[in-house]
Amino acid sequence: MSRCIPLEQQNLVTFHTIPCCQCASPLELNTANMCVKCLRSKTNITEGLLKKLRLTHCTECECYLQPPVTWIKLIPQSKQFLAFCLKRLEQNMKFKRVRLVHAETLPTEPDSKMIKIKVFVQKVVMNGTIVEQSYVVEYVQYDRICENCTRVNANPNQWSAVVQLRQHVSHMRSIFDLEQAILKHGVGRNVVRIKKMKQGIDFFFDRESCAKKFVDFAKAQVPVRICDGKELVSHDTKSNGYNYKYTFSVEICPVCREDLIFLPPKVASSLGNVGPIVICTRVTNMIALFDPVTSARCFLDGDTYWRAPFKSLLTSKELVEYVVLDVEEVHSEVTVDGKKFGLANVEVARVKDFGKNDKRFNIKTHLGYLLKFGDHAFGYDLCGVNSGDSEIELEEYIGGGAILIKKRYEEKRRKRQSCSKDLEGIYDKMINLSLGGEELPYDLLEEQLGGLNLHLNDEESEAKSKKVRRIT
Repeated sequence: MSRCIPLEQQNLVTFHTIPCCQCASPLELNTANMCVKCLRSKTNITEGLLKKLRLTHCTECECYLQPPVTWIKLIPQSKQFLAFCLKRLEQNMKFKRVRLVHAETLPTEPDSKMIKIKVFVQKVVMNGTIVEQSYVVEYVQYDRICENCTRVNANPNQWSAVVQLRQHVSHMRSIFDLEQAILKHGVGRNVVRIKKMKQGIDFFFDRESCAKKFVDFAKAQVPVRICDGKELVSHDTKSNGYNYKYTFSVEICPVCREDLIFLPPKVASSLGNVGPIVICTRVTNMIALFDPVTSARCFLDGDTYWRAPFKSLLTSKELVEYVVLDVEEVHSEVTVDGKKFGLANVEVARVKDFGKNDKRFNIKTHLGYLLKFGDHAFGYDLCGVNSGDSEIELEEYIGGGAILIKKRYEEKRRKRQSCSKDLEGIYDKMINLSLGGEELPYDLLEEQLGGLNLHLNDEESEAKSKKVRRIT
């Protein structure tokens, strides 16, 4: 049998109170049998904790020293800067068995070298009672120039080794990719000076060992040919000491991704009679080649390439747009770098010939699984191509007169075309960052990029929405 309880009695909660063992004031029952005031007066959990620390700051690059030798670029009054300061207290708090609960930065004068942070900590005291207290930690900032800025501000002629990075092509795509890898892995942190040249970049080092490490890194990224030399600067006859300046000439392979290559007869026979007309699909420390007619694949390492070097017959700047008029059945399938391809006979025509002539090309392509009637694709026009080499006879291998390289996606092209002009202006400013130019302010760069309508993940979102529609 149930009974109704009035609303006033439902909200009424009774607590058992006891007198404090110190001041005899009533309080709720707890394990310490003491009120908050008496408990704080008897225990001070902040005793022994660090309250004054020192921060080393570089005035040139705005970096802070993380002991022992690491320099980190931080923005004051940011979350990353607060985490950097609190990390200095972590070891001391573990030793004192206190737990960090909350921290906040206190306002100071703009030109002050003092940084104040209010820290809230907790600790278990008498009979399992948890006490929370707060205290202020003061960080004193001392200015000093880091090692990298010291080398930059020094006399630029004080170098002992130089790496001359060259690629004898018009676009230098491999140098740009290598430059991003250098920035990603931090290989260029020992560079004294960077100088942009006509077909490459010169990297100056203060030690020969740093230059050799840089050369080994470049050799592991792309196929290169290395020549070295040294020049005598001074000689001490008393101590029999010699002072040299070392020069390392690093020539990068001119072949790039999506280039059309006509293999020399000796190279083609050494690779199993592949080609001789092949497409470069990837360039790392090895060159990946693909035969678009037979779907055969082969790999060429740097040493083999430089024994019989060759250049690209056509580059990606010479791609021609075609439209697909007919596609026959797929004969065979192959997977290249995780992408599925299939051989098929297609009929294509050049877009620029529409309204001028009715010239068509019946060719065999490896894009059979991707192409259908009405699609557009980029390829190379082999009609009238001049190789400039007496050993290359193109007439026997031209076939249909065209080779398709990749499909053109109209939706992606329209989305990216809207912001391409704005990106060109930002690219001109950013290109100076890696080549030793003035640094673009972060706030200005973020504002310019934020104003663009960049559709970076539209394809993924559309694919996810299609899956949801199918499920529902």
